[in-house]
Amino acid sequence: MRLIAYTNFRDDFLRRSTITSFAGILCFCLGLISAPPTACADDRPVSFVNDVVQVMTKAGCNAGVCHAKAGNGQNGFQLSLLGFEPREDFEHLVKESRGRRLFSSAPDRSLLLLKASGQLPHGGGARLHPSSKSYELLRDWIRQGANLDTEITPKFVSFDVKPDRGSIQRHAEQQLTVIAHYSDGSDRDVTELALYESNDRAMAEVSGNGLVKVLDITGNVAIMVRYQGKVAVFSVSIPLGAPVESLPPAKTFVDELVFANLKEIGVPPSPLCDDATFLRRVTLDIAGRLPTEEEVQQFHSSNDENKRDKTIDLLLQSSDYADYFAGKWTALLKNRRDDTSDIVSNFAFHSWVRDSLLANKPYDQFVRELLAATGTVIGNPPVAWYKRVKDPKQQIEDVAQLFLGVRMQCAQCHHHPFERWSQDDYYSLTAFFSQVGRKPSSTRGEDMIFHKRGLAVATNVKTGAALVPAALGDPIPAITADDDPRLRLADWMGSKTNPFFAKALVNRYWKHFFQRGLIEPEDDIRDTNPPTNPVLLSALEKHFINSGFDLKELVRVITRSNAYQLSEVPNQYNLVDRQNYSRFYPKRLQAEVLLDAVDRMLGSQTDFANLPPGTKAIALPDNSYNRSSPFLRVFGRPEGESVCECERVQSSSLAQSLHLINSSDIKSKLATPNGRADRLAKDDRPIEAKVSELYLAAFAREPRSEERKTAIDFLTESQVDTEGKPIAGQKPNQESYQDLIWALINTKEFLFNH
Repeated sequence: MRLIAYTNFRDDFLRRSTITSFAGILCFCLGLISAPPTACADDRPVSFVNDVVQVMTKAGCNAGVCHAKAGNGQNGFQLSLLGFEPREDFEHLVKESRGRRLFSSAPDRSLLLLKASGQLPHGGGARLHPSSKSYELLRDWIRQGANLDTEITPKFVSFDVKPDRGSIQRHAEQQLTVIAHYSDGSDRDVTELALYESNDRAMAEVSGNGLVKVLDITGNVAIMVRYQGKVAVFSVSIPLGAPVESLPPAKTFVDELVFANLKEIGVPPSPLCDDATFLRRVTLDIAGRLPTEEEVQQFHSSNDENKRDKTIDLLLQSSDYADYFAGKWTALLKNRRDDTSDIVSNFAFHSWVRDSLLANKPYDQFVRELLAATGTVIGNPPVAWYKRVKDPKQQIEDVAQLFLGVRMQCAQCHHHPFERWSQDDYYSLTAFFSQVGRKPSSTRGEDMIFHKRGLAVATNVKTGAALVPAALGDPIPAITADDDPRLRLADWMGSKTNPFFAKALVNRYWKHFFQRGLIEPEDDIRDTNPPTNPVLLSALEKHFINSGFDLKELVRVITRSNAYQLSEVPNQYNLVDRQNYSRFYPKRLQAEVLLDAVDRMLGSQTDFANLPPGTKAIALPDNSYNRSSPFLRVFGRPEGESVCECERVQSSSLAQSLHLINSSDIKSKLATPNGRADRLAKDDRPIEAKVSELYLAAFAREPRSEERKTAIDFLTESQVDTEGKPIAGQKPNQESYQDLIWALINTKEFLFNH
């Protein structure tokens, strides 16, 4: 009976008291402390969800590297990532470890505050100052009883950032204000509790209290603001303010929108590039190769005002265009050879992609045939994609990132920290692939893919909820057991109203040609990562949709623009510009393109197993050839492990320099019998003509006067006897031409598209 009486007393006391720890109860029973006073009527109750969780989020306590670390958190204390599961956090914080983290009768002696303020040893260091508003909120919550929110606690609804956009001069500052709105109609200033992040820290910095400081680079930058699982953006325009008096003529809507932005921010563009630069640039970008000497001579000798546009059309009709872009797409679609049995599917899939591009198959049809593929790889090659990507979760992650520009990986375990996508959104997408069936086919190592009859459903592993297929933010009509849900997914993706599909593609292709996407990274499209020129992106998206998802037309409208044809040489105003396209941004040649360029320049040939002699590197069907080619490995040809463009190495390295300078591979190519150096040494033409040939082959232009003189002097002075004296009348030998060619392929002008 005494035990029952004590239990009733304890439960009643805990309901009324703010003493929640075992130590507090013991002290109270022994008379060492008295029950804390009831909060004053005008003392605002501190909300666990609206206040406490936000304080811990702001302090970084529930970050992935701290107490929200996967597994068991950190040092025995676990929180949900970014506070997305407040009820779980309450259990861990208040009830775990016998309530030792909180001491309501003496809040400042609570372990939570002592560690967070650095008064006790803490692996994360001091996170809160005792005089801060955040510390006071935690202390008040503990003093008030460390309660969980009730049904009458106002629920957070939304928040506003003031201002939400603006133009700020370089080196100036702007203070942001964040106002939260609650279900009872009340508003609160939560500026100190919100989280801030700049999407380009080289352009603008932001403090923990929302003070934005603009730096020296002009353009557009966004400040992401996050509060209680919702996000908003403060968009900033940073003008240079230089006079933009003359602009190249606008050939397309691309020019109109690029130049309008440059005029608005006051950044004068560079002039148009010369013919030689354009021809080399566009041939590398569309066909993945250097222009031939014949193409160079015909282009320079033509007086046709439309010769640039006609060159673009010829390149788009060539097989080189299909080869080059097929390599791009097959790498992103993971056409990878892990076993010798993969060769059938690798070759079939690559041929299907190449033929689709050559025939200019509409992009929505291309994606539809891929996603809804059924049958065997022999009869229907896009089935090969299902060999590489078997798990429905991996399938939807790849589809979302590659075709929608949405990264869903985080949402598998928790609410996306920078987006609105939840776990339910993730598994609802996964349900589209839940009825993909497999059974062995007659081809060794290959499965037949089919639709299994049944209702498509996926289970949220956290909540256990059974979820039917649903698109991102759009309803999908009910899918019967006989319907293939992948067809419904393809219908939604190819819809003209889809907010992601066309946008992701035009942004990806814009980056291919301009070196930087309108949204960067190109496959991370979200509200908190806005485009640098939103009007241009919207116009490109609309043009692509209205063209019937015509990929060649998209390439055509981009490369015909004068914005694409600007010189790479900066003027006094646009040297630091990295996002407004006021000039062409030079980019390193990709591994396959560079290998073919070296072979063309040297008159050599690289042979690949199981392929006809003379097959170019841009036409390789899969990653297996990287193992047999030191050149492709060193220069970063992707292995097809992911759908991210970042797998391709575009940065320089010491290994690359050494390979070009001194590798046996390059030496043997230079000495190729009947190669360019050998042929030039045997040629009876004047040295001047031979030097011109080399420059036309490497740079699509004649050598400048000083370059010509330097080359001729080198070739003539290199013919010396054993005593170092010039030999009169002696023609330059093969080794001399090898040295000159070697010097040219090691120049930046050769290694870059500019």
